[in-house]
Amino acid sequence: MAVARAAKRTRISPSASPPTPFLTGFPVHDGNISHTAGWNLEQQYEEHPRKRKKVQESTRLPIKTAEGRIERITYPESGQETVDSFPGSCGETESDTHETAAEERPVEVSIRQQIIEAKEELARIGTLLSEDPEEHAGGFRKLAEIGASMNPTVKKLTLATQLAVYKDVVPGYRIRPLGDLDSSEKVSKEVRRLRSFEQALITNYQNYTKELAKNAKASGDSSSEVRASIATVAISCACTLLLAVPHFNFRSELIKILVDKLSARNKDGDFIKCLETLEELFRLDDDGNPSLDGVTQLSKLIKARDYRVDESVLNTFLHLRLLSELSSRGSQTRIDRPTSTDSKRHRFKKEFRTKKNRKLLKERKAVEKEFKEADAIVSREEGERLQAETLKMVFITYFRILKTRVPNLTGAVLEGLARYAHLINQDFFGDLLETLKDLIASASLAEPTDEADDTVDAPEKPSSQQDPLRSTLLSTTTAFALLEGQDAARSASALHLDLTFFTTNLYKSLYAFALNPDLELSSKSLRLSDPHDSISHPIFQPVTAHNKVNQKTPSVLLLRALSSILLPRAVPPLRVAAFVKQLHICSLQLPEKSAQAVLMLLHQVMKVHGRKVAALWNTEERKGDGVFDALRGDVEGSNPFASTVWEGELLRCHYVPAVREGVKGIERLLREIK
Repeated sequence: MAVARAAKRTRISPSASPPTPFLTGFPVHDGNISHTAGWNLEQQYEEHPRKRKKVQESTRLPIKTAEGRIERITYPESGQETVDSFPGSCGETESDTHETAAEERPVEVSIRQQIIEAKEELARIGTLLSEDPEEHAGGFRKLAEIGASMNPTVKKLTLATQLAVYKDVVPGYRIRPLGDLDSSEKVSKEVRRLRSFEQALITNYQNYTKELAKNAKASGDSSSEVRASIATVAISCACTLLLAVPHFNFRSELIKILVDKLSARNKDGDFIKCLETLEELFRLDDDGNPSLDGVTQLSKLIKARDYRVDESVLNTFLHLRLLSELSSRGSQTRIDRPTSTDSKRHRFKKEFRTKKNRKLLKERKAVEKEFKEADAIVSREEGERLQAETLKMVFITYFRILKTRVPNLTGAVLEGLARYAHLINQDFFGDLLETLKDLIASASLAEPTDEADDTVDAPEKPSSQQDPLRSTLLSTTTAFALLEGQDAARSASALHLDLTFFTTNLYKSLYAFALNPDLELSSKSLRLSDPHDSISHPIFQPVTAHNKVNQKTPSVLLLRALSSILLPRAVPPLRVAAFVKQLHICSLQLPEKSAQAVLMLLHQVMKVHGRKVAALWNTEERKGDGVFDALRGDVEGSNPFASTVWEGELLRCHYVPAVREGVKGIERLLREIK
């Protein structure tokens, strides 16, 4: 019987490269075969590393609550929760993936929310810098980063915050740059910390001034209101910062921002703000350097603009402290010495000091010297040098304008020369008087005539043209102020200065002044313009309230010029008599206030020259022969003593009581003199 062949057994063995499980020891399903034999899941899970939550020990001190209990407050950590590594827990579903992607997508924040967050951040950084700027010096850079925002409101808030911070933390001295020796030398920890703070401050402060200059260029831009509003904030910050810290670094950059705005044609709010800031800077300057920087940049601006600037820009020179500090003159005959009686006694008295005391005194003097240098105390010699340089720049600007004959700036120049007359060198008097004569001659030629008014094709007179009568008064007043300023009247003959031209010209213009309807109106007077004659009379043109010159009325300027001519004691009797006669004639046509002022001037003239001209009030004591010629241009040739002051009888009947009393007062004074 045949034995059946046994069936061949097939050995099933694992493949050479089994699939690698995600975690060693975890089941992997490969088709219908599950290899689970010999796997110890609990042992593998026990040996798998775990992620535990780090417990950080709190270093905060306990606090005492309102109930009186002492508690230790713990703050939860913001770390991730412990990840469970149990098999299957690490798998992420499709919904979890979508949620994670949604969380990673940036959330759009509204503009209102951006402004609120920027305010909070600016307030936090500003508080830290105000409390301890050396510790939080990095806050300056953070403020600049916030200011780089595209939101205009955030940018303006940042500029204002930086202004408040720098005003608070800027020291009272200039910071000099560190050299190679300063960087290499060994210093203490406190000095190193202070130097680091100063360098961070000066770097960020420079960037802030550059940002202000860049934003201020858009001032007056009508195409973009947003840029114009940012420029207004930048100019306001520059003005405030310049007045708050004029001693600090980069002062010239701040002044340049203001000067660039003053070169604009339109006079808006920013223009007025810059103008007032420069005037305040000149008025409050104790150092001299800020005034010199401002005057230098203004002079360069006026020259670069070919003198096409507003008159108020030139009037800022009238606010310099040169007028108050250099107004007094020293005596030419004696030397001022200390009035103390015991000064000689203390000068030769020698106090006994030991060697130790002398050493301490020497060290104390060295420390005081360092303190003076640190406080930037300018010596007297340095102050005089700065004032001389400032005055030189002012006079150079004035003389250039006079040379170019700029019509709208002539009044400001003449007013400035009259103010600074006591500071002008006598060597320039001759050339300056010749220039003033040319101005008067050109003003007399520029007076409008009837034929020119009747022509249809007559060229229009520019609104900036100076009034001829006003130019004559200002030139005459300036000429006499030059001689009165430096006691040059005594040496007029030595200098060969002849003011007869100015006296004669004023004498010929008295009738024109008396008939001028605008004699008591200044540039700030409110008056309706004449619709038929608004071109030929510049005084009818509207002027701003910030015009600092030509505020005096023609009547006041006329009285100043007459006082300079008639009140000195060395005036010839013939000249005094001619002016007295003419002024009585003009008083009949003058307005009431001007008539009162002229009679008061005549009262002062009678006190000085009463005996010389007393014959004008007496018909029986006439000294001259012939006839008085009131229309003659020559003062001496008018023959005033051939007439009498009969106008006084008419002035006795004037409708103003003050005028009547003024005439009676002159007659009483003459009776007392006789």
